[in-house]
Amino acid sequence: MSRNLLPVMSLLLGTLFLFLGNGLHGLLLPVRGAAEGYSNEVLGLLGTSWASGFVLGCFVAPQLVMRVGHVRAFSTFVSLISVTALLTGIFVDSYWWVALRIVTGFCTAGTSMIIESWLNERATNESRGMIFSFYISITLIGVVGGQMMVGPLDPETATLFMICGIVYGIAVLPTLMSTAASPQPLKSLKLDLPLLYRNSPVSFIGILMIGIANGAYGTLGAVFGTRAGLDAGTIALLLSTTIFLGAIMQFPAGKLSDRIDRRYVLAALSLIAALAALVIFAFGPTDPLHIFILVGIYGAAANALYPIAVAHANDFAKADEFVKVSGGLLLLFGIGTIIGPTIGGPVMTAAGPYALFAVTALAHLSIFAYALYRSRLRAAIPAADRENMPNLPISASPLSTPESLTLDPRSTPLDETQEPGDETNLEGAKA
Repeated sequence: MSRNLLPVMSLLLGTLFLFLGNGLHGLLLPVRGAAEGYSNEVLGLLGTSWASGFVLGCFVAPQLVMRVGHVRAFSTFVSLISVTALLTGIFVDSYWWVALRIVTGFCTAGTSMIIESWLNERATNESRGMIFSFYISITLIGVVGGQMMVGPLDPETATLFMICGIVYGIAVLPTLMSTAASPQPLKSLKLDLPLLYRNSPVSFIGILMIGIANGAYGTLGAVFGTRAGLDAGTIALLLSTTIFLGAIMQFPAGKLSDRIDRRYVLAALSLIAALAALVIFAFGPTDPLHIFILVGIYGAAANALYPIAVAHANDFAKADEFVKVSGGLLLLFGIGTIIGPTIGGPVMTAAGPYALFAVTALAHLSIFAYALYRSRLRAAIPAADRENMPNLPISASPLSTPESLTLDPRSTPLDETQEPGDETNLEGAKA
């Protein structure tokens, strides 16, 4: 185990600090913005602008990296993220924040793609699954760890913004000092919506709706907590709990979807998430324990949907199309993540903070209804002919980049005669 992880440990350490910063900054802004009296619409735009920048980065960053090289590009991206984090603490202004979140999202896409490409360069057939599992685990731990920093310190001071800048600054050091060879060229996938829909209508609609629900809750969950009277530490614990419960739920849900029609599992989980959200919306609980229980149920079901929807799409794809199909769905998820906060902010202003869950409930009920409808029109792939889902969590929030799909054990593995980094094994993965 240590032999496989030692060559990439510096990269994983840099990844940990990068996502520590992402988790801290991503929660700090809506909490501080709510304390400053920013409207729900503006706070929703913080998530919309970040996701817009991230999706744009998935298309544009590869060209920038090819022009200046991986090391210079990585240093530039991280430096810009650190500067923007500090600027948001200096200029506590909603217009500045929305604009700077676009820059942060764009640079986060660039840094993540470079790290993921670097990890893939060092991975072998034997170590790829372990490295991918550790990478996903580190991103989850980093986000949760960053969120938990908000509790002990006062978000209404500049201290946490300075800590953000420090954490991002540390993130660049392990990668720059790594002896790993410069990775292979980054890939920018083309989003072919008609192809994705023809391949799997349920996954197409499902991923879009999951993006809308996850984007709305991921951005405005902290705003909901603030408006519901929770303190910053409780809000951080609430959001972190939903991430962990979602990661845990992926294991039993994935195993069940390997045995029965995945559309039934999608429908069942969507219904559970929708019912939990509707209870929150209808009764408006104020007791923190009740909020934790209901939001925990919601998070466990909602955050387990994404990998099952991707697996269902790949059930109907060709053997060598995992990266192409999953990459397209990933960017479609990004589009949904842009839409969700944009809708959620005005709805919360019009109907109160608990109306956030009316938005997510509508998205999940759409998945429930459409999955059942499509199950009557198209037969499921027999369980014996499906590839089982891997026994590791897949993070759908924050967004991943197309580079992470090449590292995923479900993608077409390297030929045994090829060395890691040989670009010929990627020809079938380009869109």
